[in-house]
Amino acid sequence: MELQQIIEKNKHLFWYFDKKKLDKITKPILIEFILNYGDMTALRELLETLGKEEVAREFAKAIKNDRHNYFPQVKNFFHLYFQRYVPQYPF
Repeated sequence: MELQQIIEKNKHLFWYFDKKKLDKITKPILIEFILNYGDMTALRELLETLGKEEVAREFAKAIKNDRHNYFPQVKNFFHLYFQRYVPQYPF
């Protein structure tokens, strides 16, 4: 599954985006929205498509620079998740 397919399947998460510009959604934004608002199916598809390592890398970049909109609970959960399941996770 490609990123555009994931975006199309989960376009309800991007309710305030112009529907004509959904193809402009970047990987970090997609990851943030799925981790914050997605269900288990969306998360599973994201991890299968990008791989845990890529998602962990983008997540770590976002929280390191403190330029994100992750909910505190989501940030804490995925920080612990990636520490456990992605050995090269940088935090």
